[in-house]
Amino acid sequence: MACFIVPTAEAIVVSIINQVVKTKEKNASRVASHSETEAPVAVGGAKTPFSRKLKWLSQMLWGGSFLLAFEHVWHGEVTPWFPFLTAASNPADTAEMLHEMSTAGVLMAVLVTLVWTGMVLVSNALEKRVTTAMPTTD
Repeated sequence: MACFIVPTAEAIVVSIINQVVKTKEKNASRVASHSETEAPVAVGGAKTPFSRKLKWLSQMLWGGSFLLAFEHVWHGEVTPWFPFLTAASNPADTAEMLHEMSTAGVLMAVLVTLVWTGMVLVSNALEKRVTTAMPTTD
């Protein structure tokens, strides 16, 4: 009924956090470019910034939320007129909708976040492997 609202809310929060992190990374790179020390660089280039990894999560959440919303529109559970969610027009249906949001919606959001966490762990491990495999020049 409205399970897509939970991942959409998480996507909004992650998108805002991503913008803040990206701004902080830009400011930090400006400060680092003025100093004489450079950050370690992997063989294939610089390490993947955390803002890019957060963007992965954001895109996964937005994509999944869009598909879920489309499915709910397709089945007539979301309408273009008030109250938009058909379950919100009846108190009994509203209780069922809130239950679905708190079970299925939260589970979907957590599952997407866990998959993203796995992606970040694999990415970090690969970056670490590349960095340790770099030949040192003295």
